[in-house]
Amino acid sequence: MPVRRFCSPWWITAIVVLSISGAGSARSRRRNSSGSGDFSYYLLVLSYAPDFCDQAQSNQDPRECGAGRKIGFVVHGLWPQGESSRGPEHCAAASPVSQAIVQAMLPYIPSQSLIQHEWSAHGTCSGLTAAAYFAAVRKARDSVRIPPDLNQPSRPLRFSPSEIESKFGSANPSFPGEAFRTSCYRDNELEEVRVCLGKDLSPRACGSSAGECRAAAVSLLSVR
Repeated sequence: MPVRRFCSPWWITAIVVLSISGAGSARSRRRNSSGSGDFSYYLLVLSYAPDFCDQAQSNQDPRECGAGRKIGFVVHGLWPQGESSRGPEHCAAASPVSQAIVQAMLPYIPSQSLIQHEWSAHGTCSGLTAAAYFAAVRKARDSVRIPPDLNQPSRPLRFSPSEIESKFGSANPSFPGEAFRTSCYRDNELEEVRVCLGKDLSPRACGSSAGECRAAAVSLLSVR
């Protein structure tokens, strides 16, 4: 079937162009509307490496996914978050993170490209310098204890999302129980555990923007 083409008067074309341009500007404003430092709380996002590395489309860095690494939870990021909506992203032009910071972060985020990405996408919205932002990432991660039975398991595990969150709550009794959320892949493997922290990195209950895995149960593969 031939494609139909319509010729519009110039004024209709102008309205369409202006509308599209306005919509693009609105999207940009929504994306950065909170601005640098203007957000409600942080999400410390802990990715479960064995399940991430099992995904066919994952960008597998051998430092995270290589055999014999025995890596369980790693830091995905520290994300400025709105109370009931995703936080701002890409709030400013980002210079590359220095190699000194990269080396300090590799024990937490085992991928140089992800370190650079997290600064560009999320760190620039924190209102902090790169050094201060990544110091906050380290402090936030160091404040969270991984439940012993979820820390580098030698065999596959299966739990409900609420059980995983409860285990994190028990391992971190100073945190409110509502400070932990899970996310999962479509195949019901565990993707992340998300930890909600105030701007001062104190534990707090999650807002609705933290999300939640809706699967009845999720699997955790053993470490490689």
